[in-house]
Amino acid sequence: MNLARPLLLLLLLPLIWWWWQRRRRPTRGLLYSDVSLPAALGGPPWWVRLPPLLRTAALACVIIGAAGPKVGGSRIEMKRDGIAIAIAIDISSSMYAEDFAPSNRLEVAKAQAISFIRGRSADRIGLVAFAAEALTQVPVTLDYPVLEQAVMELRIGSLEDGTAIGSGLATAVNRLRRAPEKSKVVLLLTDGENNRGLIDPRTAAATAASFGIRVYTIGVGTEGEAPIPTGRSATGLRYEILPVRIDEPLLKEIAATTGGRYFRATDSEALGRIFRQIDGLEKTPVQITRYLHYEELTKPLAIAGLALLALELLLSATVAVRVP
Repeated sequence: MNLARPLLLLLLLPLIWWWWQRRRRPTRGLLYSDVSLPAALGGPPWWVRLPPLLRTAALACVIIGAAGPKVGGSRIEMKRDGIAIAIAIDISSSMYAEDFAPSNRLEVAKAQAISFIRGRSADRIGLVAFAAEALTQVPVTLDYPVLEQAVMELRIGSLEDGTAIGSGLATAVNRLRRAPEKSKVVLLLTDGENNRGLIDPRTAAATAASFGIRVYTIGVGTEGEAPIPTGRSATGLRYEILPVRIDEPLLKEIAATTGGRYFRATDSEALGRIFRQIDGLEKTPVQITRYLHYEELTKPLAIAGLALLALELLLSATVAVRVP
């Protein structure tokens, strides 16, 4: 409860003082030669004592009402301006490399992408898979369960093998360019060099920049060589140690052209840290509006005071008449 004029409560002090003096004052009475008759009659009925109490309560209500009491509180509304995000994941055969123990690159990338998706709340997110060609798996959406399921179902071999970075980026940009959100971001994960596709990655990056889309590029995999399954034998998968080549200058150039950043993930923990860092960079803006709502109690207290005063006058004029 809040008071608009709290100093008016000091007017309650005279009421308290009056009651204190009333209790200390000796009770007035009549002189009797024989007290047996008054003793037999007993004390006055309880309603005789009501008028002073009602008058005091009425005055207290009026004073408290004049002090302007208010009850209520504040209500907070949060408005989130979402970000449009497209995740483009390389599903070429080199993503089979198992240098991200205990799993291969693609499975680790999928797990970290799902963790990133679960950390968002008001952002529309889409999914693009690319190898020698690019394909939209899920348009930008707020349906996170559908998006997670699509990430889990990414499979190497579902597209012709190769690495078309330009096609993957251009497809992601095409999905974001008409999005109504002010902030638009592409997360591009690849472990190779651009060797397929009809779209030059630099042209795709320039297009992204023209639409105000930032691109965060992530080079996935260790440097040098990595074990890659090349077939099956009687004992299981057959691995070969093959060279790993990531076109880091190209990925850095794409990120710089669009105002994004380039990251290199050499293990699963590093990839997780990268996703968390990007999540921190691309936080959803939150606008907080606070509304104050109070209900005035002056009118109810004034009505209560008048009602008590009317009741006091009624009792004083009927059943609780005072004799001088």
